[in-house]
Amino acid sequence: MTERHILITGGAGYIGSILTSELLRQNYRVTILDSLLFGGESILPFLSHPDFHFVKTDVTEPRAVRDALKREWQKPDAVVHLAGIVGFPACQAVGKQVAWKYNFEATKQVFEQASDLGVGRFVFASTYSNYGLSEDGKPVTEESPLNPQSLYAETKIAAEEYLFAQKDGACAPLLFRFATLYGISPRTRFDLIVNQFVLEAFTKRELIIYQRGYSRSFVHIRDVVRGVIMGLEADQNKVRGQVFNLGAENGNYSKNDIVSYVLRRMPETMVEYKDLTFGGDMRDITVSFEKIKRVLGFDTTLTVDDGVREVLFALKSGLIRNPTDDRYRNAQFIVQ
Repeated sequence: MTERHILITGGAGYIGSILTSELLRQNYRVTILDSLLFGGESILPFLSHPDFHFVKTDVTEPRAVRDALKREWQKPDAVVHLAGIVGFPACQAVGKQVAWKYNFEATKQVFEQASDLGVGRFVFASTYSNYGLSEDGKPVTEESPLNPQSLYAETKIAAEEYLFAQKDGACAPLLFRFATLYGISPRTRFDLIVNQFVLEAFTKRELIIYQRGYSRSFVHIRDVVRGVIMGLEADQNKVRGQVFNLGAENGNYSKNDIVSYVLRRMPETMVEYKDLTFGGDMRDITVSFEKIKRVLGFDTTLTVDDGVREVLFALKSGLIRNPTDDRYRNAQFIVQ
């Protein structure tokens, strides 16, 4: 029996590096396409693996997927499209034209190539940023209206709309709207709220918090990887053209709640709250994850406290020596 082959765009990144590790552990074949914007150290351990293939390429190139595939391997069974300009600060930094090129146009190109190659499933990494603000204060579901508050969300919604329109084709799209991630990865990010709070508290012994009462939804990166693999393995009839919020009800927290978890482990940290009005990501929502639990049987296994402990250990023990280095951030600016 031929091993299942998964192609991952952005596979050297925060999510992709752990996803690759887990797929190889589960005896999948994996091809990574990545431009290595943040370096390639995260995938060095896989280079000698017989079921691993890496190609340095930019997904905006019109034949990036076609040209990357090894001829002796079968075509991919699925594509997991993670590549893009991730997060509203990064999109603001590169500007509207570049953000749309990478997050919308590249998604369309990668999907079209996957479809032409006869790939059966296309998993797309989207974001709960698309919901923006909850109009009635109730938890948002996959059916809730989308109310983007940032350029990032606008590009992701456009990509979603394109993929939904392809749902009856041979290549079946599956969309995940990820909650805010946290936790350690081979390419860790410190521009995500939980990770950033731990880093600031550890290095500066202080936190400056904006939008203090705002609610967000959080999920550990390893749970995200589990959810993506469940989507890859699910019956096609269950997931074709479907969108799932990826996270769990117990991951809905206010920023004050996250601060309290940090203070439990670093009680000497000084906390200062500031008001800030800016054009950007003004999410203040609670998210429902009933659908992914009901359809895929997914639930999380790790908590924010697990994430805080894990990140703090990595910093204290020196596992990450220069955590303020640019390679650990998609963008320099983050509103806490």
